[in-house]
Amino acid sequence: MFVAMSMIPAGDLCGKLLTSSGAATPGFVAWSRFAIGTLLVAPFVPRRAYPLLLDRRLWLRAALLSGGIVSIQMALRTEPLANVFAAFFVGPIVSYVLSVFLLREPATLARSLLMALGFCGVLLVVRPGFGGSSNLIWAVMAGVFYGGFLTTSRWLSHLGSPLELSLTQLSISALLTLPLGLASLPTPSAEVAALTFGSAGFSMLGNLLLLFAYARAPASRLAPLVYFQLIAAVSLGWLVFDQWPDALTWVGLAVVIGAGLTSARLRR
Repeated sequence: MFVAMSMIPAGDLCGKLLTSSGAATPGFVAWSRFAIGTLLVAPFVPRRAYPLLLDRRLWLRAALLSGGIVSIQMALRTEPLANVFAAFFVGPIVSYVLSVFLLREPATLARSLLMALGFCGVLLVVRPGFGGSSNLIWAVMAGVFYGGFLTTSRWLSHLGSPLELSLTQLSISALLTLPLGLASLPTPSAEVAALTFGSAGFSMLGNLLLLFAYARAPASRLAPLVYFQLIAAVSLGWLVFDQWPDALTWVGLAVVIGAGLTSARLRR
């Protein structure tokens, strides 16, 4: 789970480099990520996986993932990587709540209070109506979509192996986002090709490892570990863009990470 959560921000960094420079649109980045990921995974997936593409539940799961990826790419066009990922972290809270109410997974008062504290940290970053950027709403939407995706990953983990489920989420999402991808194809260049493949490759590997994790542990226990993405996002934003969070964002980041790690250490 830790390795997966480090790879996903690296994929989004490649996407940000494409969209913030105007080299590609968020829709193209999302579609190319799914399409290339499908091509990378397909040769290693057994034929028995293909009937899974007819399962409507897996189409719901892929639609949630598609909405999350498109939304986060919209936010990354203009907002710092760390801010986007901090706002995105309503996702574990949504996943925790859905897992408790829909999957009937156990909940404790301590874990619930820590999730609420993490949400307060997200509000410190977004600051709706108090000087925060309106574009961060896209990141919050991405988090809501992703929370639903995390819970459905646990719900449907019994349908196939992580590799088989990875094929379904990538291929179905590629179909769902195809109109967005074809609407504005970028001008071909070596840089665009490298960033496009980097975005797809890091994202595919990160989500594949995530599936391995969710096949082996309850979503309500794994959800806090998603906070490790924040560490990678802050580091990459500083190294590549020299973007350093402001004081309130640092406080929000500290609250989000602290609540997430404390929740992860709880035995129940």
